[in-house]
Amino acid sequence: MENRATFVGVNSIKFNQYFKTEEDCLKYVAEIKWEFGYKCKRCGNERFFKGARPYHRRCLKCKYDESPTAGTMFDKVKFSLLISFHIAFKIVTKKKGMSTLELSREFELRQKTCWGFKWKIQQAMASSLSNPLQGIVHVDEFFVGSPEKQKRGRAKGDKKLVVLALEIVGNGVGRAYAEIIEHASSKELGAFLNKYVSKDAQVVSDEWKGYTPLKKVFTKLGQLASDDGKNFNDIHLHIVNIKGWLRGIHHHCSKEHMQGYLNEYHYRYNGRSHAGSMFDLLIKRMVANAPIRLK
Repeated sequence: MENRATFVGVNSIKFNQYFKTEEDCLKYVAEIKWEFGYKCKRCGNERFFKGARPYHRRCLKCKYDESPTAGTMFDKVKFSLLISFHIAFKIVTKKKGMSTLELSREFELRQKTCWGFKWKIQQAMASSLSNPLQGIVHVDEFFVGSPEKQKRGRAKGDKKLVVLALEIVGNGVGRAYAEIIEHASSKELGAFLNKYVSKDAQVVSDEWKGYTPLKKVFTKLGQLASDDGKNFNDIHLHIVNIKGWLRGIHHHCSKEHMQGYLNEYHYRYNGRSHAGSMFDLLIKRMVANAPIRLK
């Protein structure tokens, strides 16, 4: 299948006109799933005929009837694909996304049901790791959670520790990635930088000792006194914005689910220059990813 039709834009009226029915959504998923050809999941045969329901495909050899949503993150969702599309569109296109309470009210679903589907979306929003940060990259850690008395330095207590890397470009800031970590050790900080930052990047951190050993791998890494954040204004503003978003939209995020919220925030942030294509990219990822179940 070639030249599949894609939805581009952030206008909710156009979105509602494009996706009016369940079949509209099934067609969209089917065109993504089989864009490069059909192959039976059971026997590997590449020939098919129409299945029992709209946009299903039935293997010509073993007669296995496959739904467009089978084997995707839409598999066995507790509500219609049409509602799934609408929730995904709201989360992607609204500047701050939507809380599960808001989603519950708007779509008349249980909040727990909305939370479960949003959690799946957040997994699909994780970085592809195919475009490491380039150029000048500032890196720092921060805590999420209520402040604890008599806690100084990197001792986090019950708070959640997050490391953040931010591209500094000529006219402002570029992309950013963040990940929850257990300790601000060179091992964990190094693992984060290896995932998200190019080895050729000019990494700049504060004077925390955990970064010093990383100069062996990131040879352009330099350390600079923070001066209460004055030397890292861009990354500190980014941290303030993340914390404000978490407090204002979600109020509380448990440690085991914090990474999902960091994925969501940076999916929108990194896609801000091509916001119109973010919905289509998200659906493509949800179709390509295998089903995941909440424990």
